[in-house]
Amino acid sequence: MTDAELCLQGIGRRIMERRKKLGLTQEALAEKAEVTAQFVSYAEAGKRAMRPENLMKMASALEVSADYLLTGEIID
Repeated sequence: MTDAELCLQGIGRRIMERRKKLGLTQEALAEKAEVTAQFVSYAEAGKRAMRPENLMKMASALEVSADYLLTGEIID
């Protein structure tokens, strides 16, 4: 597995964990982030890289920083 694939899987895992912590379904997160439910599904599975604007929408909808989604680190 490549570094890029591992990175995408890490991002997907953090998205899924945060979504579940907030009690959101994939559909509810998609609506909140103004993306499709299929996009959320692919993102959580680490199947597709996100454009920066979609990463920002997801981070905002999940009430975390883009840094957290990308790295898992909380940066003040």
